[in-house]
Amino acid sequence: MLGEERTTATAAGVYDWFLGGRHHVAADREAAIDSQRSFPLASRVVKYNREFLRRAVRYVAGAGVRQFLDIGSGYPTVGNVHEVAPGSRVVYVDYEQDTVDVSRRILADNPDATSIHGDLREPDGILSHPEVRELLDFGQPVGLLLIAVLHFVPEELGPARLVRRYLEPLAPGSHLVISHGTSPADERGRRIQDEWRQVYNHTVAETYRNRPVDQLTSFFAGTTLLPPGLVPAPDWRPEDPAYVPDPEDESRQVIVGGVGVVG
Repeated sequence: MLGEERTTATAAGVYDWFLGGRHHVAADREAAIDSQRSFPLASRVVKYNREFLRRAVRYVAGAGVRQFLDIGSGYPTVGNVHEVAPGSRVVYVDYEQDTVDVSRRILADNPDATSIHGDLREPDGILSHPEVRELLDFGQPVGLLLIAVLHFVPEELGPARLVRRYLEPLAPGSHLVISHGTSPADERGRRIQDEWRQVYNHTVAETYRNRPVDQLTSFFAGTTLLPPGLVPAPDWRPEDPAYVPDPEDESRQVIVGGVGVVG
């Protein structure tokens, strides 16, 4: 448990509470409980997103990638990258200094993983950061993880342009992993997504926005989007061979995920 210094809920803290972690403060707990009360699907959405991260990281590691840059990482706990891909080098990046400080304490005994303070909207600062350059070799493939973070970037800052800048130094064989809140095509799905967005923006400091799948697909420009494409997060390469998408599962309408390969 953290100290109670912070009085405003953050995405990292709320996410940690939903995942059953120990690195949130009272404001995060209250915001998470409030959002769960207002939008009962919230915990399932977070679960789907984290499970997508785990499956995607396992896939990327299985493709031979042994280093990861996770931007907008939150706290590196509860089945995060260095646990899913042991032996890999991992740099976690978050723009909340409190999150970074806690993360560095968590990772203090791990020579292959660290956390740095950085803002997704300032790619040059992250890509040139001394600890990034020390731990990651950009001459070899990198797994670039943008998990549930681009939906905090407003249109005027050009989220697709930011993704392209992060891809520029990456060697062939690198992988881009994105999950993002989406705008479903059907009216029921849009209603569910709007409920999620309103609750989220009411409870945390960051402003969340959803985007249609065709726009999100453009974020993978410069990569080859792997099958099954950009799909609801639980539908991306499920590990259970008996898995069948449930059209009645409303939480599937909230977040999508995909993986692209740099050629």
